[in-house]
Amino acid sequence: MRVIISGGGTGGHIFPAIAIANTIKERYPDSKILFVGAEGRMEMDKVPTAGYEIVGLEVSGLNRKNPFKNFSTILKFRRSLKKAKAIIKGFNPDIVIGVGGYASGPTLYKANSLGIPTLIQEQNSYAGITNKLLGKKASRICVAYEGMEHFFPKGKIVITGNPCREELLSGNISREEAYKEFNLDPSKKTILLIGGSLGSGTLNKSMLQGTDVISEAGIQVLWQCGKLYSFELNMDIASKGNPKDIHIHEFISRMDLAYKAADLVISRAGASSIAELSLLGKPTILVPSPNVSEDHQTKNAMALVNKNAAILIKDVDAVENLTNTALNTINNEAKLKELSENILKLAHPNAANRIVDEAIKLIQK
Repeated sequence: MRVIISGGGTGGHIFPAIAIANTIKERYPDSKILFVGAEGRMEMDKVPTAGYEIVGLEVSGLNRKNPFKNFSTILKFRRSLKKAKAIIKGFNPDIVIGVGGYASGPTLYKANSLGIPTLIQEQNSYAGITNKLLGKKASRICVAYEGMEHFFPKGKIVITGNPCREELLSGNISREEAYKEFNLDPSKKTILLIGGSLGSGTLNKSMLQGTDVISEAGIQVLWQCGKLYSFELNMDIASKGNPKDIHIHEFISRMDLAYKAADLVISRAGASSIAELSLLGKPTILVPSPNVSEDHQTKNAMALVNKNAAILIKDVDAVENLTNTALNTINNEAKLKELSENILKLAHPNAANRIVDEAIKLIQK
């Protein structure tokens, strides 16, 4: 079996893509998998680290604020179409899977035009423009939310959920191990703050202004701040005397242990983060990023909020309200229990296997 997986740009696209590839390899060890990403984006590093070959397309997103700057984007897209066609013909895949991101557009477009089955994995509750266009010709569309017939032909949709990083689901780790990994105090409750793979300026600013109140309340914070913000934040925390209950990390590689230690999670509302939090049943406060197309993170968050499975704070309100909301929530055992039980109901275990099942059906057909 020969499979091309295309897309990337953020961890929210890359982690599901790698989970799908790992599942294919586990079930079909002799299969050949090639990734197609966008040059200069994080998939060009993450995918080889996971053990897979990747080729890059010179492609970028549209500039919605200044359409006159899109001339070079259009030229890049035309070149990417030509290169994608050459890649597909050279690799000769049985199926092409798109996970979203710049590269998936030209790759799936060319696969469709060449008569090769295509499968779209749409992570969000609100589909982006590229996937909506590709969905008209796609053979199958795997989604994580109900109501996606607003964007895609109903007969092509299968609810599979979003694949997650397999290492997060290990049941062999203990909270004691997690506390030890991050030098946390086992007697105190823990807030885990994650702003996505690149960090979040809003979440960092909101948490920074509340560190004194949180420490005084006897709560500790495990804080992934992102590479761009690390130096300045550490300087700010040092100016506050480096409070022992505030644990800042540029990046947390052992997210399985971080989730294990957390009594409450504060997160952006990316689809992959929500999928992980759902599978683990973590009480969560979601602060959707306003800097995404179609405001899809707010729509992702509302799918949980409407079922009492998460708390929503708008980005513009975070600095003022996040600290108090977090403290009120983490000190309310009944609320933590309600959030945990309700978000767990929305989980989709074995999402990667379900997507691979759909891919195999298309290949056999």
